Amino acid sequence: KKAGVAHKIDFREGPALPVLDQLLEDKNHGSFDFVFVDADKDNYLNYHKRLLDLVKPGGLIAYDNTLWNGTVVAPPDAPLRKYVRYYRDFVLELNKALAVDPRVEICQLPVGDGVTLCRRIA
Repeated sequence: KKAGVAHKIDFREGPALPVLDQLLEDKNHGSFDFVFVDADKDNYLNYHKRLLDLVKPGGLIAYDNTLWNGTVVAPPDAPLRKYVRYYRDFVLELNKALAVDPRVEICQLPVGDGVTLCRRIA
């Protein structure tokens, strides 16, 4: 509000997949500049598929927790808590998919628990 750009912010909170599906149904393709994702890791790839349709070329998608407590570089047999190991596999799957996705350029930042920025190029 202080910066005078409140009219440019479309903040939505709730279960992400239904919100994203509604945005797509409402013909919001390519209308977002930036999306920050900090949600259930087992759906990150589902979010990515939808967000690529919603973010304009040159726009950014930021995925939180992409280093997942540093476990993405741990050996497969490393002793991990059950939930950490469970979600680690989804984070690894996301990281691998983003690395080969020709529609985005990526930059993984080692801040906090890892943030991966995806700039949509196609």
